[in-house]
Amino acid sequence: MSDRTDRAGFIGSSFGVLVAERAALSRPHNPRAKAAFDKVLALLALPVLLPVGLIVALVLVIADGGPVLYFQRRVGRHGKTFRCWKFRTMVRDADAALERALKADPALRIEWLANRKLRNDPRIHRVGHFLRKSSLDEIPQLWNVLKGDMSFVGPRPVVADELHFYGPFAADYMSVRPGLTGAWQVSGRSNTTYDERVALDVDYVRNMTFANDLKIVAKTVKVVLAQTGAR
Repeated sequence: MSDRTDRAGFIGSSFGVLVAERAALSRPHNPRAKAAFDKVLALLALPVLLPVGLIVALVLVIADGGPVLYFQRRVGRHGKTFRCWKFRTMVRDADAALERALKADPALRIEWLANRKLRNDPRIHRVGHFLRKSSLDEIPQLWNVLKGDMSFVGPRPVVADELHFYGPFAADYMSVRPGLTGAWQVSGRSNTTYDERVALDVDYVRNMTFANDLKIVAKTVKVVLAQTGAR
């Protein structure tokens, strides 16, 4: 009789733990818990991605010289800007090259103003195309995650000039840290319009759960390996 009672108690307690874990995964997470989750994921990824990053840096030095790293000021949580790091995928005079191209081609200028992206970007050097398609250029953002500037999963980090694209939803964007990956990256990436990207970011922010973050991380691996929607 006591064995049956013990088994019943064990099953009941196990079921209770499972229900509690599922409930925790489905609850919106608080900023501190999400920050801890981000750092754990970044530390787990570091031993795998650090050697890859060193190889990428060596290839860049051989193919295009220095500098290897590039940063741009991006808007983070509460509107605070931070240095968002990447491997350099553009030519050294990227700003001047873009300005020349936009002046020479009105259609290119319209595309840039609409999406802040170009299908055939004149600034990207030969190795840069591969780094972008494979997302290897974003490996240095693990440092941003460890510093607390970014989350592992979140909205795509934007420059200050892009905030107006979010309109009344800018507050949603700035309520969380931007992510190394996110809903946009696993939902078409460059094949989506800017309005679709905003909608994906807002939906993510308003429905954040740990379960959804884990799904996005799993989908990111699949999308990166397949190079889906990357340019």
